[in-house]
Amino acid sequence: MLASLLFRANQVVSVDQLVTEIWGDDPPRRAVDGIYVYVSQLRKFLGRFGQESSPITTRSPGYVLHVGPGALDVHAFQRLMDKGRVCMRMQRYEEASTSFQSALSLWRGPVLGEMRGGPIISRYSTWLEEARLECLEAVVSTGIALGRHQELVGLLRMLIAEHPLHEEFYRQLMITLYQRGRRADALRVYNDARETLNRELGLEPNRGLQELQRSILVGDGELAS
Repeated sequence: MLASLLFRANQVVSVDQLVTEIWGDDPPRRAVDGIYVYVSQLRKFLGRFGQESSPITTRSPGYVLHVGPGALDVHAFQRLMDKGRVCMRMQRYEEASTSFQSALSLWRGPVLGEMRGGPIISRYSTWLEEARLECLEAVVSTGIALGRHQELVGLLRMLIAEHPLHEEFYRQLMITLYQRGRRADALRVYNDARETLNRELGLEPNRGLQELQRSILVGDGELAS
């Protein structure tokens, strides 16, 4: 229950939502009473950390967990990502790289580990995973802009192994290899992407990947720089 309140920090989470998070679609007959007990236990637990008042307050139709600005890693992550995006737009790639790397360093292990839950946890888990992928893409983009191709090849191959249907990583690896003068290897990456997408989803690569393949085939000079 604490996770559900944290993921909706400073927002009301209804008793009904908490029941669903804990017991799913088949709650016990006295589930609402169980929520009251859990909240009481949580307040006692959080009270051990020396706060004058409980961060959990009652607000119809449920409860709010109050969290200060910057108290959660996710807040720091969002600030670093915003800073990195601004630096990228201004072509301050070193600063952007530092911001994105710092954001990525806040991740420790798999998203939510083995935690299971209802709609709140499921949606938050999906958002976190998408945010992590965006951060990884940004780390690679700044690396390409800074010409760090050698160190990116291994990273991108690892990311493709972890996310074989994520087309952006194939695109970034193709660009990285091409800019290192490895044109044939870049084209092989396209073929790998096409084979994987066809086998798993019955799809062709997206338009961006197809256009990139054509640019590599004709030896696009702008792409090489």
